[in-house]
Amino acid sequence: MTRVLVVEDDTQLVRALVINLQARKYGVDAAPDGATALRLADARRPDVVLLDLGLPDMDGIDVLRGLRGRTRAPVLVLTARRGSDEKVVALDAGADDYITKPFSMDELLARLRAAVRRTETTPATRETAAVTTDDFTVDLVAKKVTRHGHDVRLTPTEWQLLEILIRHPGHLVPQRRLLLDVWGPSHATKTNYLRVYMAQLRRKLEPDPSHPRHLITEPGMGYRFEP
Repeated sequence: MTRVLVVEDDTQLVRALVINLQARKYGVDAAPDGATALRLADARRPDVVLLDLGLPDMDGIDVLRGLRGRTRAPVLVLTARRGSDEKVVALDAGADDYITKPFSMDELLARLRAAVRRTETTPATRETAAVTTDDFTVDLVAKKVTRHGHDVRLTPTEWQLLEILIRHPGHLVPQRRLLLDVWGPSHATKTNYLRVYMAQLRRKLEPDPSHPRHLITEPGMGYRFEP
């Protein structure tokens, strides 16, 4: 059973989310504030988190950063904040998706299913089980990245984006394909997502993120992985 942690202080919204999620056979835990959310993340090990940014005790971005230190489960941010800067901050802090209130339950459930699919292991052949560059190694079976002998923590979304590029070394992967494969049809034109996540991957993997050697941008077209 997929377990969802709902972090939200609006009791009516929590009730609606719990009813809809349980009706679809999800296990649900609910936290009304940030401190409870971090405690439940440790105790219940959720598979996905729905996180409101407007919490009574902590800023949601701080909760998001705390979750990222505890779990690789995808985090879907739910918020009434509409500014693009707010979205970039949330994505940069480790969010896997961003849903603006008010939203339809069907859309939220579709986004949740897509986030869960991103965590599923894609079988790797012997030939593609591991990819090694001068700067980092990616184990596609263990879903693990190491750099200079140290593990690199990636979010599920960062991992899926990197995996798609690595499975097509030297080839341009179009922006639209990455957006469809990683985020789904509702994000097919949101190229800002790609810019944010590629910047995060470069910071984690490239020796000089401003002059990448492995994660290459083809302006206006897409991205390419060079071993």
